[in-house]
Amino acid sequence: MTYDLAHEDTLASASSSADHLTHAANRVPDVTVDFWLIKLMAVTMGETAADFLAVNLGFGLTATSLLMAAVLAVALVFQFRQKRYVPAYYWLAVVLISVVGTLVTDNLVDNFGVSLVTTTIVFTVALAATLAIWYAVEGTLSIHEVTTTRRESFYWLAILFTFALGTAAGDLVAEHFALGYMASGILFGMIIASITFGYFVLKLDGILAFWLAYILTRPLGASFGDLLSQPVEYGGMGLGTTITSVLFLAVIVGIVLYMTAQNSRGDGITAA
Repeated sequence: MTYDLAHEDTLASASSSADHLTHAANRVPDVTVDFWLIKLMAVTMGETAADFLAVNLGFGLTATSLLMAAVLAVALVFQFRQKRYVPAYYWLAVVLISVVGTLVTDNLVDNFGVSLVTTTIVFTVALAATLAIWYAVEGTLSIHEVTTTRRESFYWLAILFTFALGTAAGDLVAEHFALGYMASGILFGMIIASITFGYFVLKLDGILAFWLAYILTRPLGASFGDLLSQPVEYGGMGLGTTITSVLFLAVIVGIVLYMTAQNSRGDGITAA
């Protein structure tokens, strides 16, 4: 009888652990309209904030890159410690990784002379390899099941490559192919619209649709960020990086506060 009781306790403990893993909180947000809106704001600010720090404040690309990489590392430490989705920590990490992703591409192109074609290809391969390894190790690429530190590590690495790739692809189209900011923004917007149509109407795979849209919102946001901030003689509206960055930061803070209130309300309902 003693053995049986001990055995049952062991099984109960194992069952409890498995149940805990199954119901572990997702560490990233659901994909909603709010998600895409703040993501677009974040990538736009990533473009203008990188220019503001490197050019307007005179830090230069190298110093700005080192500084922002260090700040991002600290933000990710706090993000990983949450073990669940907390809007303020998550979106702070997204804004910072947007800035760093932009700076990575800018450094390769401006400081090391790597062409935009090459950087676009390299980051495409890097992202594809990250997703392939993620799937091989975890058996899923679902963003609804980012419940462990390893999965979250893959997630943020993929996010970094999407921003670097989006920067390279956006600059390639706007500058190398000389379409300009407005035309590039419209082009990427149309591509995202076609992906949305494919997902809702043609039943395009949800994971593929998500990552394609996530990549393309980067050049979409950057195109409109440059359109607002760049001087008129360069095809922009001349608002400057300071005003543009502050405007988008204000929108981001407002949406994050709304998300935090919604998230807290949801936690209260769950607890009740």
